[in-house]
Amino acid sequence: MARGWESKSVEEQIDMAEPRRRKRSVPVKPVAVDAFDLIRKRESLLLSRTRVVQEMNTAQNPRYRELLGKALADLDANLAKL
Repeated sequence: MARGWESKSVEEQIDMAEPRRRKRSVPVKPVAVDAFDLIRKRESLLLSRTRVVQEMNTAQNPRYRELLGKALADLDANLAKL
């Protein structure tokens, strides 16, 4: 019996909180698809650049470091275009 009363109380609290939750929600500004693609591409390039820099710091083979340096230069050039 006590559980029945408790669940009704919880249900009432949820129902009362729902309108308050709707009032607090801030309208989200729509982002253009082109802008979203540009942001996603930039974030992807930044993640790749971070990975390359980390690998350069740990690489021991000079030829591999040279390859990573070229990759880093390419990523920087692509970032500059954005």
